[in-house]
Amino acid sequence: MDKRPLGDPGTPQFQVSSYPFYLVNRLTSRYNQVIESRLKGIDLDIPSWRVLMVLGEANPRGVRDLADSAVIPLSTMTRIVQRMSAAGLVRSAVSPADARVTEVHLTELGEAKLAQAREVTSPIYHLVIGDMSASDFDVLIDLLDRLYRNLEEA
Repeated sequence: MDKRPLGDPGTPQFQVSSYPFYLVNRLTSRYNQVIESRLKGIDLDIPSWRVLMVLGEANPRGVRDLADSAVIPLSTMTRIVQRMSAAGLVRSAVSPADARVTEVHLTELGEAKLAQAREVTSPIYHLVIGDMSASDFDVLIDLLDRLYRNLEEA
């Protein structure tokens, strides 16, 4: 059976349980609920965790790039970086390559907090994907990327 019409909000057959964006949002909300309690145990909130994870992938990063990668509005990211700087987790400096760019760098304390964050969130990741084959996981990532790319054209 083709379930696509059931996920179309423009049809009378619409069912929220077949609407992919509801399902993605529900998944993200539940994931955030689960990891939030773990992160609180290491004195970290979800926005700061996102910043640490993104910087853990590439450090330093410009504030705008950091905001885009962490999916956080630029004005909000600026406040998060200020708060994290005050906590000693990051430091910001003008980019030597482009004076218009403010780069955010992990500090030693930030690197230690990132290691803690990875330690407390990794078990949740493994629990969530534990029953997926490598092929299932690849398909999941490919489908999510395809949905995102399709929205880029909207």
